Amino acid sequence: MSARNQYLKVLQEKYFMANTRKEKSSILDEYCKNTGQNRKYVIRKIRSSISLNVKRRGGKEVIYDGYVKAALANIWEIFDYPCGQRLAPLLKTEVDRLRQQEELFISSEVAEKLKKISPRTIDRALRRQKQALHLNRKYRQKRNPLIYQVIPVKAGDWERSLPGQIQVDLVEHCGQSASGLYGNTVSACDIAFGWWEGEVVLGSGQERSLDALDRERKRMPFAWVHAHPDNDSSFINWHLHSYCEREGIEFSRSRPYKKNDNCFVEQKNSTHVRAVIGHLRYDTEKELNIINSLYRGELRLYKNFFQPVMKLKEKIRDKGKVHRKYDIPKTPYQRIMESEHISKETKERLAKLYQTLNPAELKRGIDKKIHLIFKAYEEKNGGKEASPSKKQTPRFQEKSYISNGRTTPTSVT
Repeated sequence: MSARNQYLKVLQEKYFMANTRKEKSSILDEYCKNTGQNRKYVIRKIRSSISLNVKRRGGKEVIYDGYVKAALANIWEIFDYPCGQRLAPLLKTEVDRLRQQEELFISSEVAEKLKKISPRTIDRALRRQKQALHLNRKYRQKRNPLIYQVIPVKAGDWERSLPGQIQVDLVEHCGQSASGLYGNTVSACDIAFGWWEGEVVLGSGQERSLDALDRERKRMPFAWVHAHPDNDSSFINWHLHSYCEREGIEFSRSRPYKKNDNCFVEQKNSTHVRAVIGHLRYDTEKELNIINSLYRGELRLYKNFFQPVMKLKEKIRDKGKVHRKYDIPKTPYQRIMESEHISKETKERLAKLYQTLNPAELKRGIDKKIHLIFKAYEEKNGGKEASPSKKQTPRFQEKSYISNGRTTPTSVT
């Protein structure tokens, strides 16, 4: 700004000495072109009686100028970004040593100022550097392990008629506290038919999750050709990667923080897991055994043979409104029977199983096991009644208590 004002002061004399309007206009054109300032702003400024010399606000003399700040930022980086209180005593002892070791090239005057600077002034002088460092950390490219670079990212473009493309996800049953070990449902859903399988494990260990996926794979009536989990470390690991390579299964992962990349299994998490066993904490062997019995028996048969699934045929955007068209709802079993990719032997085996199933009996079996799960949960908690359909509130929450006739928020652990 000071240089611009000096330049404008030179042109100001020419401007007032100009005889014609055209000359004045050319002077303004020259200045605006070189500085990029607004023409009306320059006219007001050049006609004003105010001096063009920049006056610094306040009359206090600047002691710690740019040379001191630059040297201070260099020392701050050398000592691993300490706060002002920790850096101030270091400056008194280490500035001369850094100059002798030729790590710091400053004048004696700057060195003396660095030795006298207070902790509060250090923090104030380094405010800009701290902001820049925070931005660099925030937007720095994430250093993922090698396994994340090996597994390709896939977002959409699924062949929706090809069976065996499986989306995988983990559903936590931690209730209101994520501490300790608790049950996790390994949920797997086929894209083409909507066939779902579930298995609950204690914790989210890599080998346990892999064993659960292997059991689900053996229960499905068709071969897997593609496994697609999210970026959870329970699935993105060398155990599952080696397993897929050994079994000839293509392996990909979703984009980070993009839930819609796993939309098929996310829907099943809501309708097949949360809507059935709720949001409670299941962390005992008895509870997990009942849930696995439900997953492996009545629930998978009821959902896959008697629960119709709608598939999206097309999506058209018209003037900001999206119109979706769906096909006729069919059960995963019906879609398998109509598919050309499933062998005749598999269809016959599923048809025989279908003839033996009674949906009313399966529904009664599901309700009975759900009752056993909730009963085991209540026994574990000393007979306390639970609301399984409600989302559990985290332990660290804001509650209110009445004190002196006034409601005050407090945190309860």
